[in-house]
Amino acid sequence: MLFAYKAKDPSGKAVEGNVEAADEKAAMARLRSQRLSVTEIKAGKGPKQGKKGGKIDNKDVVIFSRQLSTLVSSGVPIVQGLTILSEQAEAPNFKLVLNNLRTDIEAGLSIADGMKKHPNAFTELYVAMIRAGEVGGILDTILERLSAYLEANEALKGKVKSALMYPIVVFGAAGLITIFLIVFVIPIFKDIFAGFGAKLPFITQMLIDISDFMRNYLVYLLPPGALGVWLFKKWMKTEKGQWKIDEISLKLPIFGILLKKVAVAKFSRTLGTLIKSGVPILQGLETVAKTAGNKVIEKAIDNSRDSIKEGGRISDPLKKSNIFPPMVIQMISVGEETGSLDNMLTKIADFYDTEVDTAVKGLTSMLEPLIMIFLGIVIGTIVIAMFMPMFSLGEMVG
Repeated sequence: MLFAYKAKDPSGKAVEGNVEAADEKAAMARLRSQRLSVTEIKAGKGPKQGKKGGKIDNKDVVIFSRQLSTLVSSGVPIVQGLTILSEQAEAPNFKLVLNNLRTDIEAGLSIADGMKKHPNAFTELYVAMIRAGEVGGILDTILERLSAYLEANEALKGKVKSALMYPIVVFGAAGLITIFLIVFVIPIFKDIFAGFGAKLPFITQMLIDISDFMRNYLVYLLPPGALGVWLFKKWMKTEKGQWKIDEISLKLPIFGILLKKVAVAKFSRTLGTLIKSGVPILQGLETVAKTAGNKVIEKAIDNSRDSIKEGGRISDPLKKSNIFPPMVIQMISVGEETGSLDNMLTKIADFYDTEVDTAVKGLTSMLEPLIMIFLGIVIGTIVIAMFMPMFSLGEMVG
């Protein structure tokens, strides 16, 4: 049974969590063995944990991995290390996860099985590597590799976000400014032009008509628009919707190339880290496929897994996917033939991390003038359209 408890630790700090035991008496005995003074205990699930628990920030997991790696390498027992880190954790959700993990390990559960109960904090890849570290007796080494992997992965995410954030913010601001001008500024000019009694230039009249339409019908268009966005989001969560969006994203003129490079870097680093950590190749490919983040790439990796099952090679199905560049396919093929696949994958990941960095800088440099030109055309068109009648004001009055 699962019991929710509230207690105080030896320092007097209030803690809470869940504990598994045959009955309430056994649960109390387990908690007392952890030097906890129980203030309340009841059957049932306590604070949030597991898949439906509160969101855990990836940065918290990255910092935890690096700190735990340092503690274990220094000879600190895992339970003591978790106690130290749970006391230091600032995020309440993550503190709860660490407390529950420590309780499970003290109850005899393996570290990997304990982490598996908290998928909101520890991914399948994380659990698979920890399990390999426990089995091989190299947990400190695995934690160090995990730390390096997670830090590299977060750095990669940061590069992509920085590349995408700039145009999104600028286009968003441009859209709001344009809507403000059309809805609030153009009607003022319309009232001025109405007194002229002359035909307005085509572009001026078109903007006035757009302004009238938005002012009169925008309120009625918002509910259907919101419904459309909601239905689109629902469709995106379906298997077919995810596949279509992921397929289109990889074919985008500018961002598609960047996303492919990110996918190659992530695939190479993840699989290389798993193989180097002693995870079997089939299990490693299964884990990598689930963490790919793109259905098209996931399918290509699954095909590679099926190929190995049938006695084939990883590189052949990857080549057919048309996602992985020829250089990557050749290096993976050489790695398979020489038995150094993990080293080859690490080299590919390092190379494509640099490629992503270069692509992000190039993309930002290219987007800046394009965005300025776009803004100039949009805002300039509105300004010119409003002032064109002014240029022939004397003729229109006459």
